[in-house]
Amino acid sequence: MTTTPDRLELPARRRRHARRIAALTELIGACAQAAGAVYGPIAAAPPGQDGVEVSLLSCLQVAGSAALLLDRAIEEDTARWKAAVAREQEEAARTHAARCAVAEAQDAVEPADPPGPFGVPLPTVQQAAAIDLAAAGDEVAARWRQDPAEAVALVGELVATGGFTAGEVLDQAVDAATQTGLLAITQTHEAPDPSTAAELCLNAIPHLVLAISLASADFD
Repeated sequence: MTTTPDRLELPARRRRHARRIAALTELIGACAQAAGAVYGPIAAAPPGQDGVEVSLLSCLQVAGSAALLLDRAIEEDTARWKAAVAREQEEAARTHAARCAVAEAQDAVEPADPPGPFGVPLPTVQQAAAIDLAAAGDEVAARWRQDPAEAVALVGELVATGGFTAGEVLDQAVDAATQTGLLAITQTHEAPDPSTAAELCLNAIPHLVLAISLASADFD
């Protein structure tokens, strides 16, 4: 019996992040189910009934397990695609160095800024490089919500500077969208009533869907 060589050493992004995408999909379903546990009994109650009893257990369970579910999925993807992860780390080191070089050049030709408010030190070159990547991911995620084509164009512009790769910008955008969704979910613990908790679960879904789209996007 012959076997086919593994040609997916450097996989497409939807393969590279398959476990994460699956976990995000599972979380979307859990959010919808949690909201249904609140709205279902209300819909089934007779029109004249007041004080319908609903359960917040599903909402609280989702809030308590969502971050762990996604963290485990990311770890599994990392373990599955070691060669791809190694290449990503090499590229990240290169682009980080490029952003640091730009920041250092700017510092050399521009006057030093004064300390921040209350004497807080301004970001170092290394910190500024990391902040630039985070900001790029946030902007791509924001534009993707409105117009994916515009977001794609922005990624192209960022890559052209030599300070970013398409993959790392998209990965940062995935993180941004995911964190926004997780924030909505975790806020269910502080919801003043069951309906608000259900709405928070539902509000998280568009952000999780966006994260899936970004994790699946592959410019290659």
